[in-house]
Amino acid sequence: MPKKLLLFPVLSLVLALSACSTLPSPFASSSAPSSATVAPYREQVELTGRLNVVYQKDDKPESATVNFNWQQTAQRTDVTLYSPVGSTLATIAVTPQQAVLTQSGKAPRSAPDVDTLSAQMLGWSLPVSGLRDWLQGYAVGADGKRFVASPANDSVTTKDGWRLRYVSWQEVGQNAADNTPGALPQPRRIDAERNASAQADAVSLRIVLDPAPSAPAP
Repeated sequence: MPKKLLLFPVLSLVLALSACSTLPSPFASSSAPSSATVAPYREQVELTGRLNVVYQKDDKPESATVNFNWQQTAQRTDVTLYSPVGSTLATIAVTPQQAVLTQSGKAPRSAPDVDTLSAQMLGWSLPVSGLRDWLQGYAVGADGKRFVASPANDSVTTKDGWRLRYVSWQEVGQNAADNTPGALPQPRRIDAERNASAQADAVSLRIVLDPAPSAPAP
């Protein structure tokens, strides 16, 4: 059985993310939340941020926090997981054919399904196929329809049973620097939760994305 990825104490994880839970949203106000939807979907994107995961191990809750770098193209997703001090813990490469996970100092392991592979190697599932959509504010709902998030429409249950909530937002677009009209909302914090089932264990994720760079003026 492969050795699990080193995890971090629950207390430090909660403290590390507690400030993020109250991040101010440029699209929040005393009036109704903005109905502006997220920017058009991009096949090619690079994002960084922090991920807190809570999962069950031997019927007891466990927790871990990692920093991540996310790069995707139309046919490939590459994820690098880092410890809070910056050392590389694991890399994950996903293509339509297979997923390959490499932990520091260990031989790569591959499988057709990244959820199963990450659960075996890390102790918790990383839903890469879903995250390709979620990180940009999109999802496929339980009704099979395309969900497009906005500050006024910030939660959905996905087709595969994940409950998503877009907790806070940042602005992107030509005028993002000063939040003038034309800026678009982009997810800042995303909470995702899945109940235990016959096919998968219960797991919850809190994702905090680093600030998006402002687009240069024309």
